[in-house]
Amino acid sequence: MAMTLEQVVPWGRSLDEYRHMFDLSPTNLASKILGCGDGPASFNAELTAQGGQVISVDPIYAYSREQIEARVNATHTVVVTQVQQTLEDYRWTEFANPAALGRHRLATMQRFLADYAAGHRAGRYRVEALPALSFADDTFDLALCSHFLFLYSEQLDYAFHRAGILELCRVAREVRIFPLLDLKCRLSQHLQPLCVALQQQGYDARVVSVPYEFQRGGNQMLQIARKRSTQ
Repeated sequence: MAMTLEQVVPWGRSLDEYRHMFDLSPTNLASKILGCGDGPASFNAELTAQGGQVISVDPIYAYSREQIEARVNATHTVVVTQVQQTLEDYRWTEFANPAALGRHRLATMQRFLADYAAGHRAGRYRVEALPALSFADDTFDLALCSHFLFLYSEQLDYAFHRAGILELCRVAREVRIFPLLDLKCRLSQHLQPLCVALQQQGYDARVVSVPYEFQRGGNQMLQIARKRSTQ
């Protein structure tokens, strides 16, 4: 079934958040990057402005700036209210309270919206979705997947996760996925079997702590790379 905009709750994150969520070094940020499921994140806009090379993919990019902005305005307050009702699920160190979080997210999404038309024309925002991407093998140095895989472990089964991650591994030399928790702040049920499967497929898959934690306990990413030959 095709995605409709009414099913989407836009919630974008900034370059600074990506830097911490994925523990990105200056060398990482200077590489050719794929942002998978970026939605209305300002990561692409900010990094491009600094001379970076990044392509973001998401089904939401099938919609116009005006349509996405209307959906942001329709859902923003709802999300902040939901966060207010589950305060114990989050660490309030980066943001003072849900209102501050909401202001930051809205500013981030507005930065995305200001860049959206130009980015679309430049091919930086592309309508694509896992588990099948149109890029050639090894198109990217690094693929980043934020708040999609693992987070929706109840909605997306193991087979989807496995196919999606292997597709990211096909198009990028290294893959990083954050967070590893599901929507109930539990470690994803798919993580351990996927790590085993990836090892069997010839990848080095490791859980790495990162300098970011907003969702309580969500301070780890999965880092995946091809194993180096010992020959």
